[in-house]
Amino acid sequence: MPDSADPAPPEREAHESLAKEPTDITYEEYHQHADAYLEELVNRLEQEQEKRQDLEVEYASGVLEVAIVSKGIYVLNKQPPNKQIWLSSPLSGPKRFDWVVVGESMNQKQGSGIGDWIYLRDGTSLTALLKKELGVELGVDQDIASATTK
Repeated sequence: MPDSADPAPPEREAHESLAKEPTDITYEEYHQHADAYLEELVNRLEQEQEKRQDLEVEYASGVLEVAIVSKGIYVLNKQPPNKQIWLSSPLSGPKRFDWVVVGESMNQKQGSGIGDWIYLRDGTSLTALLKKELGVELGVDQDIASATTK
């Protein structure tokens, strides 16, 4: 029996998304979002690398490799034909992330949505996953997407 006649709905976890499909973007927009995201990630990881002995970051030819002694090697790269960012994680396995903007429905102001790279099979945010597994904070959309519109 519930504690109340009108129980609250279960809370969604931070990594869950309502998105079921990627946001329709051009290849140019895809490259802008993906490049800005990866550049921001590389910058944050390089800052972290200066503080830690167990972290090694290498970014070349659009492929980012992050080696952590206690965890293994992470690989992130762009997949332009699919408009995705692919991640290979030693902890959570391989995932393909699509650009998804949430909060731009008919009843909401255009341009007010928040974009992030989302694994559509389970709603996992790449940003949340990287924070959890790598301990790196990224600004979702506000920092990254604003850089792509300049």
